[in-house]
Amino acid sequence: MSKKQANRNQLPDHLQRIVIKVGSRILVNEEGRPNLEQIERLTGQISELVKEGREVILVSSGAIAAGVESLGWEERPTQLPELQMAAALGQSVLMNHYATAFSKLGCRIGQILLTHADLKNRERHLNARNTMLTMLRNNVIPVVNENDVVAVDEIRFGDNDVLASMVSALIDGDLLILLTTADGFLQVEDGQLKDRIPVLEAITEDTLAMAQGKGSNWSSGGMASKLKSAQHAAHAGTPVVIANGLKSGIIRQILDGEDVGTLLLPRKQPIKARKKWIAFFHRPQGDIFVDDGASKAICMEGNSLLPVGIRKTEGKFGVGDLVNIKDTHGKTIARGLTAYSNDDIERIKGQHSNSIKDILGTVRFDEVVHRDNLVVLEEG
Repeated sequence: MSKKQANRNQLPDHLQRIVIKVGSRILVNEEGRPNLEQIERLTGQISELVKEGREVILVSSGAIAAGVESLGWEERPTQLPELQMAAALGQSVLMNHYATAFSKLGCRIGQILLTHADLKNRERHLNARNTMLTMLRNNVIPVVNENDVVAVDEIRFGDNDVLASMVSALIDGDLLILLTTADGFLQVEDGQLKDRIPVLEAITEDTLAMAQGKGSNWSSGGMASKLKSAQHAAHAGTPVVIANGLKSGIIRQILDGEDVGTLLLPRKQPIKARKKWIAFFHRPQGDIFVDDGASKAICMEGNSLLPVGIRKTEGKFGVGDLVNIKDTHGKTIARGLTAYSNDDIERIKGQHSNSIKDILGTVRFDEVVHRDNLVVLEEG
């Protein structure tokens, strides 16, 4: 079987709802100024999909670069207030570029600015989802970006890759495309970039170790960020393609199943909506390390996490916080909302549930993390 056939056969037959993330280096020239020709090429590809009846959500970087140009600065600033000012100015500039380009093609757009807090809060999470789906039903293309003016952590980390994976999970995307300046994920041998890897079944620690660089002065992500984001989307059930956004017609080539970029295959067992919210829209506040018996019970038998299987905790967390559940090798096998604080878990770890009341004086639940509030990431 050829690589082209392999890629096509491993993607769904019809990809209706597609999230496309475009990095800053795709949208700006070497001087860091918005590349209007490239924006027109991108919008042209997207408009073709919309006219075919597909639903497209565009997650776009580039606001800071657009703001820097408008301010007449020669380089991207490093101080947070200046970055936020450039983002505030650049958002309207970037949207104007998109609005002009899409309007020529008969397409309408709407801007959505999000922070991580918007997607962590259940009510705001559902409101964001409903707004996007309503826009899609009315043939409006959502253009999504972080609200960099207020999202301090996000602007420092530059995680539009993460935002794209969250948006894909939020609206049940059929495909996530991460457009970068690389041809995909490249294998590394002796410190040198070698052949492109067409298909990844999973992201491992070895895979992440091969990721090179963090990007240019005009982008704050990198291949490692893209791989981690792709892993989140794949766990949520969405296939991901990392490809070169500077290649002519790249989006069409991906949808036609051509051997371009790197395809990350989705999780075999889909995750229910509420569990997606638990696993991917919260930030872990700490870690719970479990023994082999608990690991097997969670991953292979679908059980809750009981105190008897807990070895130790790391980090400071309270009741209701999201925690990583890690095996004896330190690998994250699951995430869940804990019913006990780290201090209480340290007191009841290794004990049977019927001992909780004697130790703590009260019993909230027999389970530290109930299976209804737990998402397995390492499939058994």
